[in-house]
Amino acid sequence: MSEQSMETLRCDPEDLHQAMAIHTRKITDSCRDKDCIEDLRVYLTNGSQCVLDNAAGARVRCAELLYTYIDVEPVAFDRNHYCIDVTFYYQITGEAITGAIHPAPLYGLAVFTKRAVLCGEDSRAHIFRSDTRLLGPDGITRVRANHPVAVVEVLDPMVLSSRIREVCDCGESGPVQIPEAIAGLFEEELVLSCDRRRLYVTLGQFSIIRLERDAQLVVPVLDYAIPTKECSDIPGHTEDPCELFSRIPFPTQQFAPTGCDQNSCICDD
Repeated sequence: MSEQSMETLRCDPEDLHQAMAIHTRKITDSCRDKDCIEDLRVYLTNGSQCVLDNAAGARVRCAELLYTYIDVEPVAFDRNHYCIDVTFYYQITGEAITGAIHPAPLYGLAVFTKRAVLCGEDSRAHIFRSDTRLLGPDGITRVRANHPVAVVEVLDPMVLSSRIREVCDCGESGPVQIPEAIAGLFEEELVLSCDRRRLYVTLGQFSIIRLERDAQLVVPVLDYAIPTKECSDIPGHTEDPCELFSRIPFPTQQFAPTGCDQNSCICDD
């Protein structure tokens, strides 16, 4: 707990005006993971696949997390626990050695799925909100009664290694299902099957997964939060920029060298 939080707890009881009921999300369970994802297939774009098929070698330089899909389902034999299926979509950037002066760029998509089981507590109440809408042509509200909400915090993965493998049979593995929104982030169509050579990457990833459930709590109140900044009717201008800059502390930490493990996206040099 921070010193500021401790100081708040030691406040004078006479400063507490009243107790207030609030609605928030309670963390019922959480876990952290350090995944080493070995030999993850990279689905290259059409142009990149043509380059790889004729390249002497290739390497992955960077992996960026594009999107995380999360699905929560109750465990059949335990109402208090839930399965969280998480699918990560990564944009992979690399380069191929083709005999030219400069390496040719490679772009593609990698997909990784994992599962965690956490305690979400049991609640039999049905929760509906004013923004709930009817879904489906039959007019039935398709809202899961009261499942906890899963939250995933994840850093961009570290690229640990990469390799090329020849494919003798295009039926070696079935094509993965890529959501249209993810595929649309690439300028070219992704090659999902019947390729001659494939690029594989090994990634290291840190993540935190937690379950949250709606809760009503009673908390002590010191005072209402009133904004201190005055409103301005001048677009794009709230106060003198030099005055604003004078209140910014000197960023000493940004001048100090940092280790490679602090980079959000680790690329090979």
